Amino acid sequence: MERGDTRGGEDDALGIALGAGPTSVVGAVEAAARAIGASDVVLYMADLGQTELVAMSDGSPAGGSRPSESVEASVAGRAFTEQRPVEVERPGGTRLFVPVLEGADRTGVLAMTLPPGSAASAATTAAGVRLGHLVGYLIATHARTTDAFHHGRRIRHLSRAASMQWSMLPPLVVEAPGVRVAAALQPAYEVGGDSFDYAVNGPVLDVALMDAMGHGMGSALIATLTMGTYRHERRHGGSLAEIHAALDEAVVERYDGDGFSTGQLARLDLARGELSWTNAGHPMPFLIRNGRLVGELACRPTRPWGLGTTGPAIGTVPVATEMLQPGDRVLLYTDGVVDARDRSDAEFGVDRLAELAAQRATEERSPEETVRRLVEAVVAHRADDLADDASLVLVEWGGPVP
Repeated sequence: MERGDTRGGEDDALGIALGAGPTSVVGAVEAAARAIGASDVVLYMADLGQTELVAMSDGSPAGGSRPSESVEASVAGRAFTEQRPVEVERPGGTRLFVPVLEGADRTGVLAMTLPPGSAASAATTAAGVRLGHLVGYLIATHARTTDAFHHGRRIRHLSRAASMQWSMLPPLVVEAPGVRVAAALQPAYEVGGDSFDYAVNGPVLDVALMDAMGHGMGSALIATLTMGTYRHERRHGGSLAEIHAALDEAVVERYDGDGFSTGQLARLDLARGELSWTNAGHPMPFLIRNGRLVGELACRPTRPWGLGTTGPAIGTVPVATEMLQPGDRVLLYTDGVVDARDRSDAEFGVDRLAELAAQRATEERSPEETVRRLVEAVVAHRADDLADDASLVLVEWGGPVP
């Protein structure tokens, strides 16, 4: 296929894909792939735990059994974890696997077969990659008006509390000039109390990680209250100390001491690399530099939100600061990560988490793949049976932004 033909075919493909409705995305993607000469198209979506890539079809029923590929042990999984196209020669042509992205967030993988001879055409592969990116945006757009893609991300029953939590969360990966953020949440199908949020607002990145008391629906309701309050105050331009105090007031007003949440709020100046943060009775984050653990980022903690953080006996909210260097990573986590115990009752522990986080940095893993592998290690330590929610948020500052 000549480059000019590929360009024209790609234009047709993009037009076909853009015309997809909420219930016809997969069919439109198949037609779009045919326009660039591909066949045998399969759209895979990553499940909530990022362990399986589940094949999608238009009209997939909730809870229906669908073919899947392992993230760890498949060619599709390699395209997903490495975020690059992977080609495999087959008798009928070349099987191409390309990442499906919603912005920077890894959604899944698009697989297609190119006819013999197409593998040598960089233009054809590039057209497939661009189609994968477009599919990600289609999914992000139509997920608001159909449940099909939510079904596709579930490989087993999702608890009511977990469903509430996932509906509140931002994408698991966000990227902006100078910064990349990745997060993970486990157990993906039963989580209730952990939540996180982040937003890039002009020259700053805001990050929050919260761990509501208890389990199930009760903790999910506290998490919903704290997350809603956090977003409200942040969008109204509150300082870290003001937002921190407002979270406490909201939980006290609703629960009167019978409910609380620990957590951290952080704000990163993207131009200068200055990180500021508060701590509401939460484990301290790690600072990783040049693949080595520098240490914990300490901040004098207040009581957890809901236990009188801003009362007269507590005083003002402490705010700590640290100047980051280009390439620095800051890892925030909930206590469910380090408290996870194996069958011999041995904790996963702070030291193990710090060591693994630094090791993944030396391997030059992306923040999202680093987080996925850290959570995988925690789950394996607990033999797939976490007694508490375990969440991680990793922030990587790339350097000054003009």
